[in-house]
Amino acid sequence: MLDAFSSTTQYLIPLAEIVGINIVLSGDNAVVIAMAASTLPVGQQKKAIVWGSGAAIVMRILLTLTAVALLSVPYLKLVGSVVLIWIGIRLLDADASNDEGEIKSGASLLAAIRTILFADVVMSLDNVLGVAAAAEGNIPLLIIGLGLSIPVVIFGANVLLRLMQRFPVIITLGAVLIGYVGGEMAVSDPAISGWVDLNFHALQAIVPIACGALVLLVGKFLGARKKTA
Repeated sequence: MLDAFSSTTQYLIPLAEIVGINIVLSGDNAVVIAMAASTLPVGQQKKAIVWGSGAAIVMRILLTLTAVALLSVPYLKLVGSVVLIWIGIRLLDADASNDEGEIKSGASLLAAIRTILFADVVMSLDNVLGVAAAAEGNIPLLIIGLGLSIPVVIFGANVLLRLMQRFPVIITLGAVLIGYVGGEMAVSDPAISGWVDLNFHALQAIVPIACGALVLLVGKFLGARKKTA
């Protein structure tokens, strides 16, 4: 009996850790999911959230299996940061271009799912390390833990989507957050992180703020140009 209890505990504790880590670290991902879905007609928003979240979790499982190797590759996180800044600008530009709630003609369910999937993979480069450590090489446990997190991520994205529809300023804040995360990723890249720590430690705070501001300024500028045109 005691052995069975010990065996169950050894299984449940890592499982709880995986679910907890994924939920805590998925706040910024839920922002991207909600923002990408917000450019769609109301009838397609829930589909984008469900399918986008599900596909993102599957990709995150695959990414977690190679997380340590990926994060040690120089310049990979720098490339990821550029991608995130671009995604943040595009999401903000799309929102600014929608006049009186009118959906852009180019917005589609497939495009939203693609944005969700791409952004989630990039933003999860750091997140998956914690999940991989908690799984301790147990792949079935990893898959179950991430799978259990799907409903929570979907629920969070749905709540954010409703809030965005009521308070549009949240979309702007979300885009800035994406840029900020991109900046954090850039300064933590193995190719430059050592130099930053030794020579210009303040960049760890400056770069994320600058990237968030860049997304805000460029996204609003492009949106304003389209409205004027």
